[in-house]
Amino acid sequence: MRARRKPRADTEARGRERTAGSLLLCLGIPPALGAAAALLTAEGMRAYGEMAKPPLAPPGWVFPLAWTALYLLMGWASWRILGAKAPGERREAALSLYAVQLAVNFLWPLVFFGMGRYWLAFFLLLLLLALAFLTWKQFRRIDRTAGLAFAPYLLWLCFAAYLNFAAGILN
Repeated sequence: MRARRKPRADTEARGRERTAGSLLLCLGIPPALGAAAALLTAEGMRAYGEMAKPPLAPPGWVFPLAWTALYLLMGWASWRILGAKAPGERREAALSLYAVQLAVNFLWPLVFFGMGRYWLAFFLLLLLLALAFLTWKQFRRIDRTAGLAFAPYLLWLCFAAYLNFAAGILN
């Protein structure tokens, strides 16, 4: 009788990490944080309609749609990293950086909409942009598709920085 081969450790880990449950968790965390921030800053978000805005500023209804799509792409990218073939330390470092940038992403609307501190929010957004860029670089090194899925978020953050900077000047 032939001896049964033991599965490789990285195959076992990937099998556990890339499950339907882990996908739902990865897809759910970013929008849940965004929804929590929106609930905490609902009054300030309503006031956005009355703010002086720069050229190219979209109407308020665009933001929840754009952020939902971006959050889902980010979550999917993080799920791909979770199950990637890269060494565990690289994946953990990338996902830790991702978690830190998600925390800063959560704080930004609290400062911008909740506190109305546009310049502080702008500098927080610059920090977020730097963290997101580093996250994108690590994601891209580990899994090209995850990097591509994370890229629209970087572009949106650049646009958000323009809008935030203008809010600081105009309001």
